[in-house]
Parts: sequence; structure tokens; C-alpha cells
Amino acid sequence: QVQLAESGGGLVQAGGSLRLSCAASGLTFSKYAMGWFRQAPGKERQFVGGISWSGGGTYHDDSVKCRFTISRDNAKNTVYLQMDSLKPEDTAIYYCAAAQTWAGSTWAKYEYWGQGTQVTVSS
Repeated sequence: QVQLAESGGGLVQAGGSLRLSCAASGLTFSKYAMGWFRQAPGKERQFVGGISWSGGGTYHDDSVKCRFTISRDNAKNTVYLQMDSLKPEDTAIYYCAAAQTWAGSTWAKYEYWGQGTQVTVSS
């Protein structure tokens, strides 16, 4: 059974940093592209960033570019989202997702999803 488990969320002041982790099990992690999405109350799910199977290719949404960095460690079956210079508008539930083919920002192409972790940024 495939499981994606996010961790690392919490409450932080504006300008602060958090590092989210997503531990995967039940799949051959190195064969899956990974993505991070977020959803704020009353808003649609938003793509944050994606990373290729090897980690050699990454893509970040313009809203987080230069502040957030996605990375992965295939030996640990884990994908990370380093979030710096956080803003109140970054407040959302953050989800990781896995796709066997490069899915980019298209959430419907991701096959597996985690339960999410709450990130709250206070002003």
C-alpha cells in the first residue's frame, strides 16, 4: 500500500523558514516524479513545485520561486520543501504527491497523495 506522509508544518512568523518532509513507502520512490501542492481555505489547490525522478529537474511556481526549494533523497525515500521568507499568504495545507510520469503542475496526473501538513504564517 502506497503511503505518503508529510511532516514539518507548524506556526511561524512572517520572514521565517520551515522545512517540510514527505516520506514515501509502498512504491519504488526513485521511479516517481514528486510534487508539492497547497490549498488555503476557500481556495483552489495550487501547485508549488515539482521534481523529477532523479532530482535533476525541478520546477517551482512563480509565487514561490526564489523562496521555496524542492529536493529529494532517493536513498531515504523522501522529498523535501524548504520554505524561506515565508509570507502570511503562504498559509495553507501542504500536500505531497507522486506521479510515474512527469506531471508538472497538473494535479490530476498525480497518482498518490499524502494527508497534508498545516503551515500557518503569522504577520
